Amino acid sequence: MAVKNANVTARVEQDVKDQAEKILNSLGVSVSSFINMAYRQVILHRGIPFSITIPSGPKTLETLTKAEFDKIMETGLRQAESGESLPADVVFNSIMEKLG
Repeated sequence: MAVKNANVTARVEQDVKDQAEKILNSLGVSVSSFINMAYRQVILHRGIPFSITIPSGPKTLETLTKAEFDKIMETGLRQAESGESLPADVVFNSIMEKLG
């Protein structure tokens, strides 16, 4: 493995840094390792390794393809079968409580 001998300095918002580091820590990944991985992905992709776009808005049933709709339904079924989902009334009541 190559010796790591370069430093990277970046200014980010404190809350963004804290949130990101909390997630990285829970994954067992150091900030230095993450930056190294991110740089390697930039090299591998010869650019930013993810899309940077402004979404056009939420998809509606009319704008979904059959494949997209089927994937959403399969995900929902898997979540329901594995107990990862909540009943609609529980979710609705939670939303209403948050809205006041």
